[in-house]
Amino acid sequence: MERCCCGLMTPEKQAVPLQSVDVQVDVKDHVATVVSTLLYQNKEEKPIEAVFVFPMPSEAAVCHFSAKVGETLIVAEVKEKKQAREEYDDALSSGQQAFLLEESDQSPDIFSMSVGSLPPGESASIRLEYVTELDVQADEALRFCLPAVLNPRYQPAGTESSVNVTSVPSSLVPYDLNFSVRVESPRPVSKVESSCTMDPVEYLNQDQTKASVKLAAGHKFDRDVELLIYYKDSHQPSAVVEAGQASAKPGSLMGDPVLMLSLYPEFPKDIMSSVSSSGEFVFLLDRSGSMDCSMGHSPQSGTRIASARDTLLLLLKSLPMGCYFNIYSFGSIFEQIFTKSVKYNQKTMEEALEKVENLRSDLGGTEILAPLKHIYSQGCIPNQPRQLFVFTDGEVGNTKEVINLVKSNSGFHRCFSFGIGEGASSALIKGLAKEGGGHAQFITGNDRMQPKVIQSLRFAMQPAVVDISVTWDLPKGVSASVLSPPLTSIFQGQRSLLYAQLTGQSKERAEACVTVKYRLARRPTEKKLDFSLKPAEDTGLTVHRLAARSLIRSLEQDQEGARWEKDNVVKKKIIHLSVQSGVSSSFTAFIAVNKTSGDAIQGPLLRRNVLLPS
Repeated sequence: MERCCCGLMTPEKQAVPLQSVDVQVDVKDHVATVVSTLLYQNKEEKPIEAVFVFPMPSEAAVCHFSAKVGETLIVAEVKEKKQAREEYDDALSSGQQAFLLEESDQSPDIFSMSVGSLPPGESASIRLEYVTELDVQADEALRFCLPAVLNPRYQPAGTESSVNVTSVPSSLVPYDLNFSVRVESPRPVSKVESSCTMDPVEYLNQDQTKASVKLAAGHKFDRDVELLIYYKDSHQPSAVVEAGQASAKPGSLMGDPVLMLSLYPEFPKDIMSSVSSSGEFVFLLDRSGSMDCSMGHSPQSGTRIASARDTLLLLLKSLPMGCYFNIYSFGSIFEQIFTKSVKYNQKTMEEALEKVENLRSDLGGTEILAPLKHIYSQGCIPNQPRQLFVFTDGEVGNTKEVINLVKSNSGFHRCFSFGIGEGASSALIKGLAKEGGGHAQFITGNDRMQPKVIQSLRFAMQPAVVDISVTWDLPKGVSASVLSPPLTSIFQGQRSLLYAQLTGQSKERAEACVTVKYRLARRPTEKKLDFSLKPAEDTGLTVHRLAARSLIRSLEQDQEGARWEKDNVVKKKIIHLSVQSGVSSSFTAFIAVNKTSGDAIQGPLLRRNVLLPS
């Protein structure tokens, strides 16, 4: 059970201590460093404990947490979660100020922050920093999303919820958001677009490779802030080597140089022009009650179920003749249009279209495991590769269990996921696609729906890439150890990221080469990328932290399916890596205790849960 069983309270409760949120984003090519500063003030007559539950991109590496109280700066350390919680409780019981930041046990895209023992009238400025990779969109934009909405997560029957969230009207949220972005890239920045009102883009140099943009003043943090960054040239394969930390031990992850590879495969045109129209396309549509909610905050926003229906209808009309398909929908129960997958022709398409147009969000809770198990129990059709498309607002509490089920069946299908509406769980949507060898999309408005849908269908119709291997040509004395999970899927135009630790040194040469080999439509193919071993400048430890996060996530997946005797070994490895790199994990937490606060804080603590907008 998690420490932070926090429901967000109704407006009738007493004042919320969060005063302002300031977010600065530094984008370098396709990686973002995000620094959030949250200002709390206790306006009550007694000391309080403020608890703030908030969403985070599931692939983000949280790497810094600190608090400034008066003139005293307290920098948090990463420790094993149980130890961190005990230190937090001990500090509060002895009258000291303490700060705790931890990842949810159920889902890696939910964090809770506890601000303990703030005396009457005192302020605390909390600084939180994370790094994350930016997704490539269908139109080649890079997408950054600052989640503001944490949708209530549906708990399956018989399970216990650890995070209960009650939203409040945005007009009653007492804090504003200041948001600014600086973009830097080897290629010119052509434009920056947003779902929110932004000030005009300001270019910082003549060749337009550096730019800045700010959110217009007065923005209430009542919706996701989505930013789309376009570069003038399409994305090219690249390699960045980052020097190790001088104070870290050579041979360790943080002490050695780390390489980040960005691969953008281009498949032979003759193969792509002869893409097979075969396949079994299985669609799984969320019809739980939450799908009746609005897509966004503008009066023109439709409902999530309407958007999901439109997405599904577009896909149905775009399927190749002669393939097979079926449509499932689920809530507390699940239904299917055909008893088994049928051949796609004019008659079956029209029958399916008519039934889909009448689907409503009237099936209760979000029980996604049962229909997935049923789909996987159906035998595959010979020579018709199974492609599963999942449409959901992502509001489930058993995220890890669902993802593990998809992973265990990944040898028999590819999974393409669509997060419908703001606040969809990035952990669920991206986890389904990653473990299912497919591709994830987020549908937050009708304006960008069509290219995203067509891109996913195009990916699904591509022949599966098999026998993927990575080989290295390195100078004598240098070796590479891949830190990322093995590549299981490669799609035309989709970026694949690979992290590797480089151990040893060479005086021979500073150049190296990596080769990715695979088979596509029975044809052996390989792509080479030459790169320099000379470390890039001004990267800080961004690449190391992203690599550590990638390795931690991979180990966590291994631990999920491990036997109990292996479980402890993997868990200890995750904790060691998390503490060494200063990056969060499911088994660790950030803890900071103000040991210079002087007199113990007197009086019982009042607990205040910070409101989130609806």
